[in-house]
Amino acid sequence: MAVAQLVRAVACGATGRGFETLQPPQIITPQDQVKTFDIINIISIIRFNAKLIKIGSWTILQLPKSASAKLPSRGMTMVKGTVNGLPFQSVLEPDGRGSHWFRVDKTLGQAGDTVKLAIEPSNEWTRPEVPADFRKALSGAPKAHSLWMEITPNAQWDWIRWIRAVKLKETRQKHIEVALSKLNKGIRRPCCFNRNLCSEPYVSNNWLLRSVG
Repeated sequence: MAVAQLVRAVACGATGRGFETLQPPQIITPQDQVKTFDIINIISIIRFNAKLIKIGSWTILQLPKSASAKLPSRGMTMVKGTVNGLPFQSVLEPDGRGSHWFRVDKTLGQAGDTVKLAIEPSNEWTRPEVPADFRKALSGAPKAHSLWMEITPNAQWDWIRWIRAVKLKETRQKHIEVALSKLNKGIRRPCCFNRNLCSEPYVSNNWLLRSVG
């Protein structure tokens, strides 16, 4: 009797349950692991159709709530997938109403088009484009800039969203000054910031994505 079987047999005998043998462990091959991974990926893919809409000069896609509900967060989420079969990767912004949206490049369609999507959450966050005014401020603050380069792309997105979330130029400048001060102190993320609200002032009112029609 194998050692593992003998130990199990002794233990079962000591508890009065009689003798039983331990079944040999199941061997999982790399091929089995790949098949399991593929099955998980298929389950995680979110498929839906959506109509492209126009807000100002931007063309955007707002996810149906039923699709957004399958994402891991009501806040900003990184996804990858396809639009009409074309591969894409994008950060989904919260619309403030429990769903998400993202700005659509003209190569993916025009306002009024209905497009077919297949998306899944991604851990591969892209770094945000740093606005010119904040980039200039960082260039003059070596300590803040050093921490900025260390923090995760997700944390960088939080700072960018917090800075841009205001419409007045004076308030935006104040946000930049506060961001530099906090980064200089080693603070890696903005505090007291509701990440589930729409923080892009060009397409929002009162932290909600503007309605169309």
